[in-house]
Amino acid sequence: MIWAFVIVLVLLIPILAIVIDSQVGQALANRISRAVPEGAEDLASRIESLEADIRYLSESLESLSEETRFVRSLLEGPTSESNLIGLPEPDDVPDRES
Repeated sequence: MIWAFVIVLVLLIPILAIVIDSQVGQALANRISRAVPEGAEDLASRIESLEADIRYLSESLESLSEETRFVRSLLEGPTSESNLIGLPEPDDVPDRES
């Protein structure tokens, strides 16, 4: 009886090696290694929260950038290209001394 068990065990070792080395065995090993650890749901919610914060900060940064460009254009003063309504430039205004 023990000899039968030993023979079955000896035959199962190469069969098991073939199965483990096959694509099915590799797929099973990959699936086991990708198992979700405990607390992963909490980690996923934290990641989603961080991604939302990053989106908010990038939108805020873009808004601040636009505001900075606008204020800079106001501070640089009028130029001939920005004077679209046809007002005379400050240098072209005649003096009122006469």
